[in-house]
Amino acid sequence: MACGEDKEELTEQPRTDENEHANEVEEPPLNLLGTKADPPDEPQKRWAWKWSVIFLCFYGFMAQLKPGEPFITPHLLSTEKNFTRKQVTNEINPVLSYSYMAVLVPVFLLTDYLRYKPVLVLQSMSHVSIWLLLLLGTSLLEMQFMEFFYGITMATRVAYSSYIFSLVPASVYQKVASYSRSSVLLGVFTSSVMGQLCISLGGITYGTLSAISLGFVSFGLLLSGCLPWPKRSLFFNQSQLEEERRIAAQSELDKIKSDGKTVKALPSSGSSGCTASCTNSVFIQMLKELRNVVKVHNLRLWSLWWVFNSTGYYLVVFYVHILWNKVYTATEQKYVYNGGVEAASTLLGAITSFVAGFVKIRWKVWSELVIGVITAAQAALLLLMDTTDNIWVCYVAYALFRGFYQFLVPVATFQIASSLNKQLCALVFGVNTFLGTILKTIVTLIVADKRGLALPVHSQFFVYFFYFTLLTVVYLGCAIWVIVHHYRIQRQERESTEVTIPIELGTVEMPASETDPLANGNTVKT
Repeated sequence: MACGEDKEELTEQPRTDENEHANEVEEPPLNLLGTKADPPDEPQKRWAWKWSVIFLCFYGFMAQLKPGEPFITPHLLSTEKNFTRKQVTNEINPVLSYSYMAVLVPVFLLTDYLRYKPVLVLQSMSHVSIWLLLLLGTSLLEMQFMEFFYGITMATRVAYSSYIFSLVPASVYQKVASYSRSSVLLGVFTSSVMGQLCISLGGITYGTLSAISLGFVSFGLLLSGCLPWPKRSLFFNQSQLEEERRIAAQSELDKIKSDGKTVKALPSSGSSGCTASCTNSVFIQMLKELRNVVKVHNLRLWSLWWVFNSTGYYLVVFYVHILWNKVYTATEQKYVYNGGVEAASTLLGAITSFVAGFVKIRWKVWSELVIGVITAAQAALLLLMDTTDNIWVCYVAYALFRGFYQFLVPVATFQIASSLNKQLCALVFGVNTFLGTILKTIVTLIVADKRGLALPVHSQFFVYFFYFTLLTVVYLGCAIWVIVHHYRIQRQERESTEVTIPIELGTVEMPASETDPLANGNTVKT
């Protein structure tokens, strides 16, 4: 898993990416595993990985072309499928959260072990299954299977966000991360605009739009089969990597050793395999290091933000289309503007993410306050969405809600990743995403599922408003404590400095034994 997305995640659609969130963190070439830095690129090798990056970015763009995605909920509620709002809210949509939680951890581990490509093929196959079921399925069970495959596509998104880092030298991580991110955002934006144009101007049916989406994802499946195989991964396959390096380091003289000498070298190879096998347990070692991560205030704060705020964010994204249908039930398909709103919110999210990179404040002091203010704004927007009868107000509030979240995603990514190596960073984001998924599943089971409270969509949004309000109170309370503590320490340091100034400027000579510098550079003063 690459740090950030995901890195999983700035590309969220109602049934996509937790992105996000996690997944695109750029790391320097050093890491805690003690692996060697990438050798200088030869021209031929440099062109090889450049073409690989170009192809992968093209695949990332094409994989997002699903113009029917913003209109899945209207499709289910239309006369073409004829499901009730209660069925969609309490029986179909909850399956997505359950599926995502069930497959997230296996996918996280298999992504690295299988070296990405098979997981991307699985993701493409799941996309094809989704649109086949949506196009041909008519029963409630088939729509629940459709949501199950959506959960798989969300969990496997980690493969794309981390795959690109396995193809290139560490010196260009930041550059290629921006390329992959831009290609995905462009794909999401293009897909939403295309879907809206097809509905509003083309006058096509939801079923036809699903068929178009099926064609695009089928092409994406073909592209996934043509992706190059990476030669390295983060946690597993270290033995193969070390063996390749050992062989590459051998001189021609070593290769033509006599048979006797070669036999003597075999135990060394076995010993290297044993060492590599121990290295493969680095994943377990990383899990142990997580105990130290939670002790760092900054890492703990932003990890908690990732868990709790992403949970609320995705619950809103998953159910907002049902709310729009409740606020305004369009008499004609051309008046359904889901695609346009998703395109606008994606563009706004990209802008706010970009702006976040230029914000220069002392995050160690002001993080809680910034998070608290933004969370309060999101709570107010949720209350507005829940109480308004104007669909355009609902649209604008949703776009702003997403924009606020996307503003903090790159900040959280940097704050977490800047103190960690690439492997531990990937694990931290994976754990954060998994904990958020568990919390989201619990909330879904209690609030939305028919086996729980089975609340209607307006009541659900009031619960989400209360959830964000509670988070706001906690964040602002912590902000007050941190700021007061910071300025209290500053005042004490200032007073301490003022007391020592007369002594430092005085003419009284101190005994030599009392002026000898200590290890920390200070001197003993009476």
